[in-house]
Amino acid sequence: MDHTNDIEAQPSSTRHPGVDHVLTSESLKSLAHPLRVRLYDELSSYGPMTASGLAERLGESSGSTSYHLRQLERAGLVQEDRSRGKGRERWWERRPGSIAIPDARELRPGSAERLAVKFLEEEWYRAREQNFREFVADGDDVFEPEWLDIATSDTINLRLTPDQLHGLVTDIDVVLKKYIDAYKRTPTPGSRPVQIQINAFPLVRGEASDDTPKERS
Repeated sequence: MDHTNDIEAQPSSTRHPGVDHVLTSESLKSLAHPLRVRLYDELSSYGPMTASGLAERLGESSGSTSYHLRQLERAGLVQEDRSRGKGRERWWERRPGSIAIPDARELRPGSAERLAVKFLEEEWYRAREQNFREFVADGDDVFEPEWLDIATSDTINLRLTPDQLHGLVTDIDVVLKKYIDAYKRTPTPGSRPVQIQINAFPLVRGEASDDTPKERS
């Protein structure tokens, strides 16, 4: 089966800005492999690379990265960048357009698809944390002050209802889409790969506010 057609046939997601495809069952299961997730993340974050370049970055053999890149290609997730390379050298890039994984709640408990979703969520959260830790640990030695002065990490604690949280996320999405549309496919000369990490969620150990309004003293 040509899984490339499967991914292109999926409807666009409107939950978050810039999401073009929701992964099909087969593409989802193909990506749910530790090395394939790392390969996909590297191509997503840093752009086209060769199998040998990826192997060096990830501490793997080029034979292993070549094999798993071909599997990702079959799943419609990566493709050869034919504008680069000479002779037998192959450059790989992620397929254009951003992806989303299905909502685990809509998948049968214990199914391969639901297990794959949970695995991908855990791997992506781990990768995000690692990227931030690398910046905190090594950023001072890598970047000029103009980058260090503007990079930010904020933690904001609020008490919100579901509707209020939805409004906040929607407002953030509007701003993100503005920058996605402007710079995702046409980066400015001198730009660097930048990762924006935004998490907005209710705290598991928190309790709902009392329905009785508090009087001000």
